[in-house]
Amino acid sequence: MSPTGAPFVTSVSRSKRHAFSKNRQLSIRLVKGLGVEGDAHYGATVKHRSRVARGSTSPNLRQVHLIHAELFAELRAAGFEIAPGQMGENVTTTGVPLLDLPQGTRLLLGKTAVVALTGLRNPCIQMNRFQQGLMNAVLEHSADGGLIRKSGVMAIVLADGDVYPKDPITIELPSGPHEPLAPV
Repeated sequence: MSPTGAPFVTSVSRSKRHAFSKNRQLSIRLVKGLGVEGDAHYGATVKHRSRVARGSTSPNLRQVHLIHAELFAELRAAGFEIAPGQMGENVTTTGVPLLDLPQGTRLLLGKTAVVALTGLRNPCIQMNRFQQGLMNAVLEHSADGGLIRKSGVMAIVLADGDVYPKDPITIELPSGPHEPLAPV
């Protein structure tokens, strides 16, 4: 949390290549309906390599990947060394309960950028290629046996804007019944 206790952006990252990790930046530009300018996942249709290989032209619900910095502290305690951007996220947050937010939650990042949460990131084997055992470290089971995915959330861009580390984050919950996030 910031000194005031308000949620904020810890770090921003992007990569032109389809790589597991992304490079930290001084800022990133979010573009409505497309994602992070200069990122491999930028575009209106799905850019995930396995889905593109199957010929998918589905809407891109994974334009922006967000992870809570609190996960890095949890992983450090389990023996992993993870820095912002290394798990492929575009935006690292602090003080935002990303995994507990419902689908459609809007996050105002900085002055003008707005994203809407579409779902959970589904951890894949690339995590173990990065650090052995990481995939299992970001998966848990709830008391009722359900799988809990802790590797961040995905979003689409609703409003353009530049996002910088230390930018404030404002959370706007959707009206009506709340649907939990599911993998996208």
